[in-house]
Amino acid sequence: MNYWLVKSEPFKYSWEQFVKDKKAVWDGVRNYAARNNMRAMKKGDLVLFYHSNEGLEIVGIAKVVKEAYQDPTTDDTAWSVVEIAPFKALKRPVTLAQIKADKQLSEMQIIKLSRLSVSALKANEFDHILALSETK
Repeated sequence: MNYWLVKSEPFKYSWEQFVKDKKAVWDGVRNYAARNNMRAMKKGDLVLFYHSNEGLEIVGIAKVVKEAYQDPTTDDTAWSVVEIAPFKALKRPVTLAQIKADKQLSEMQIIKLSRLSVSALKANEFDHILALSETK
């Protein structure tokens, strides 16, 4: 299993809306590194859901329910989407400030490549985030 983090601005698409929708097509990604991460996602992989710009915190866990396919919002074959579904809300959000202050998380892509909207996580980073949120 692999682990990922996706970012969404809550005023555009919040965790609460995601839960109501029960599933989302993760589309509109126009960064090659983020696209490559989406293409590497496998059904069942776990995905941390991060509120960017407002909140600046990880608020929940999603699961990949459909692997990468052509982005239906464009005819350009360079772009892909995945489908994800809510799995579990975190008991307590984990803030970007907490992540930056934690030496065990200092190599996370959210810090190193802060503009990347879909990033890979190491298993130990994922587990540590869960420990911080008290959802384990």
